[in-house]
Amino acid sequence: MPTRVAFPRLTAAMAALSCAVAVSVTTGGGGAVARSPVEDLVSERTVPGAAELSQDTHGAVRFTTAGVADVATGRRILPTDRFRAGSITKTFIATVVLQLAAEHRLDLDDPATAHLPAGAAAALRHSGRDRPVTVRQLLGHTSGLFSYTDDRAFFRRVFGAGFAAHRYERHTAGALLRTALAHPAYGPPGRLYRYSNTDYLLLGMVIRQVTGHSYAAEARRRVITPLRLTGTSFPGLRTTLPAPHGRAYSPSGPGRAGGLADVTDLNPSAAGAAGELVSTLPDLNRFFAALLGGALLPPAQLRAMRDTSASGGRYGLGLFPVRLPCHRTVWGHNGEINGSYVQSLATADGRRVVSYRVNSDARIPRTAEAKLLSTAFCPTDGTGPADRTGWTG
Repeated sequence: MPTRVAFPRLTAAMAALSCAVAVSVTTGGGGAVARSPVEDLVSERTVPGAAELSQDTHGAVRFTTAGVADVATGRRILPTDRFRAGSITKTFIATVVLQLAAEHRLDLDDPATAHLPAGAAAALRHSGRDRPVTVRQLLGHTSGLFSYTDDRAFFRRVFGAGFAAHRYERHTAGALLRTALAHPAYGPPGRLYRYSNTDYLLLGMVIRQVTGHSYAAEARRRVITPLRLTGTSFPGLRTTLPAPHGRAYSPSGPGRAGGLADVTDLNPSAAGAAGELVSTLPDLNRFFAALLGGALLPPAQLRAMRDTSASGGRYGLGLFPVRLPCHRTVWGHNGEINGSYVQSLATADGRRVVSYRVNSDARIPRTAEAKLLSTAFCPTDGTGPADRTGWTG
């Protein structure tokens, strides 16, 4: 959720998930049963645990875990564990906005101010911009608006050294917008791609203004309930995770025990529509399979979601492409927030999908992520399981 641009991390119908799940557990140490790419995500000093859930084109599901969910108890990560999904929230928000466009309740090329509450619209109009920002530009991070998480004081309080003292503070969308608009824009609307959490903060306001309901209520009604995403929620001001869950860790900041700070509990209002979602790996797989399989959006809106022309191929509308060395392109999003990093990616038809996560906000090696995705998506003969070669870093 801090403004760590999504795509460069790597170069950047509904899935029932009701079949039997094959579980692979690796120890991360000398007693490893079989080396898995998930093991390479774990580091004793910075990343206690990792997990991956993959579903192939035949619906077979495999869950793999390494390390621990809780350093105090040694409990392993469970498939149903809830965790903070950070900026994967954006794909849910984008889906709702594109559904509204399909219903002709807004147009993607409308000025965003036409669908914002009066106060936010006035603030945006008076921010010294020559041209209006459109809904499409908010969805695709080409608005040029400064990301409120790039404000140094805000970042220190929420994600940096001040986290322990400020972790339970409440943040309103209006205050976050004022933080953003206190800074010059990155550039004119439509001129360049620059990932900004302010864009999705505003889209949350757009959803409320258009529907009369919060973005959380609309996402529940339109996405979470129809897909039966029973482990997915928008916590609002709730500071704890729903059960079952492990712990979330950060290798930096005060209050560290054994080199790691427990950052599980926090007020997610600092993330809001840009990153407050709580979910599970099975729910994320089901969501991305349904989305890319056409179960949530009409064809025109799904094409718009995958249109990366405005960003030079880097980002669509709430989705980004990852181009693999086997000449395949997969689609999805990642998410990062205190103590959690997750990425979900799927083939363009949604038939093969992989979600993986770690219980830390430490940087994990790009080569480890790359190997995991090569294993998941790059078959050696076009039909069989992938090998683990073909990545050079």
